[in-house]
Amino acid sequence: MKQVLCGTSVLVLALVGMAGAEVIDGKTAKAALFAPVTAEVEILAEAGLPDDQAKALEMVGGQQPYYGAIAISPDAGLMSEATVAAANYHDTEAAAKVALAECDAKKTGKTSCVVAALIRPEGWEARGLQLSSDATAGFNADYKDGALAVSNSTGAWGVGADAAAALAACAALKDQTKDCVVLIAK
Repeated sequence: MKQVLCGTSVLVLALVGMAGAEVIDGKTAKAALFAPVTAEVEILAEAGLPDDQAKALEMVGGQQPYYGAIAISPDAGLMSEATVAAANYHDTEAAAKVALAECDAKKTGKTSCVVAALIRPEGWEARGLQLSSDATAGFNADYKDGALAVSNSTGAWGVGADAAAALAACAALKDQTKDCVVLIAK
C-alpha cells in the first residue's frame, strides 16, 4: 500500500471548512484539540471489504496519523498498487480527495476508486477546529502568541509574529501554497 503523508517533516494544521472561518485565539484552539496520539479507523461499508480485509485495514489505518483516508480500486482490491493512504491532513475530506486522486491515477480497472476507511482522532466528535496529529503536537509544543495560518488543500502551515508573517510562512512550505488563511491569532 502506498502512503501519501502530508508534511512528515513539517507540522500540518487544518480546520473543517476553513474558508470563512473566524480567527480564534490560542486558548480557544487548545480547548478544541484532540490528543495527538491514537487514531481510530472507520471502515466504510461502500468499499465492500470482507471482514478479514476490513480488520487488516483497520489495523494499518490505526497506525497512521489523523486525519486521513484510505482509497482502494474496487477492481483490484485492497492488496494492489492503487491502494493509497493519505494521512496527517486537516480533515478527512481533504485526505479523501488526495487518496482518491492518487488511487484513480494508479488503478488499472475501469471502476473509480472508493474511500474504504477514514482515520480520525480516538474519540472523535465534531468540534469545529481540527488540526492534524502532527500539527496538534506542534501547536501544544511551539505555538506562542502571534498568528498561525494553514492551507486546507496542501496541509502547509506557518506561524509568525503577525498574520502577514504566518501567511508568508504557510505559502512558502508547499510549492507556493495559495490558499493559506489565518486561523489562530493571539
